[in-house]
Amino acid sequence: MVFHKDILKIDSKAEADRLCAFIKKQAAEMKRDGAVIGISGGIDSALSAELCVRALGKDKVLALILPEKESNPVSAEYASMHAKKLGVNTITIDITPTLEGFETYKKRDEVIKAIFPEYNDQYKSKITLPADLLARDAFNVFTLKIEDSKGNVKSARLDTRSMRSIVAATDTKQRTRMMHLYYYAEMNNYLVCGTTNRSEDVQGFFVKYGDGGVDIEPLAHLYKTQVYQLADYLGVIKEIIKRTPSPDTFSFVVTDEEMYFRIAYDTLDLLLYAWENKVPIAEVCQAMALTEEQVKRAFRDFTSKHNATQHLHILPPRLV
Repeated sequence: MVFHKDILKIDSKAEADRLCAFIKKQAAEMKRDGAVIGISGGIDSALSAELCVRALGKDKVLALILPEKESNPVSAEYASMHAKKLGVNTITIDITPTLEGFETYKKRDEVIKAIFPEYNDQYKSKITLPADLLARDAFNVFTLKIEDSKGNVKSARLDTRSMRSIVAATDTKQRTRMMHLYYYAEMNNYLVCGTTNRSEDVQGFFVKYGDGGVDIEPLAHLYKTQVYQLADYLGVIKEIIKRTPSPDTFSFVVTDEEMYFRIAYDTLDLLLYAWENKVPIAEVCQAMALTEEQVKRAFRDFTSKHNATQHLHILPPRLV
């Protein structure tokens, strides 16, 4: 195998047919009558929904739109547009009351106020990792950023305890959504279709028993750039295809690259493929016009994230 920049190009028709057959087969083996999917206004859930409709029929797919008060308003707008294009039944549920009942916002904001006492509900917040991994080396230490109503931004490096507390609170958003998905899945005898792609799966960019707690993961073998190829082929609406990928879990807009990956997807996916398939570093450097240090830096980052998140992939250990 010769590593090259087009190595992740796929035969979209063949892949779509293969995936539809997979979804249909899994539904039959699980004895499920259809599929429930949470559509977020992002590319991954839009593609999963497209595939479910093609595999099972639009009358056998239920789309849930699950915003909360900090969601980007365009997320629900694009999700509704795509659901209408697909012709599927759609239910919209604002999960804010559930999150407030669990004190998600309160628990997170207490951590933020300990760092920035002036923080209140007029501010926006997010967490990020150091930018541009290929330009400079830096540890994966999160920074908290807040923005006031006038656009003034402050930032502070998070210690481990504060970071974990913010992440723990934020992850309840994904777990709350999954609770709603399984309610409707069980009520209708449907399976829950996942939306995690390979770029996320390999590096652990998902929430256990949240967006990672599903019945099937049709996209888990596709790198993000391949998701885009297939989405374009199947006709996902252009608004979603052109949208910058974001976890959409913070009031202050943050991209996937800012929050976790530190490399743009078109470069990230090629490097991740090379890392997974043990492509010699010299070969990667030549194909991608990168230095040896840049490639090694990316590979170290992949190894660190992969090893740190392996527990997310395993079922609870048990004695046999």
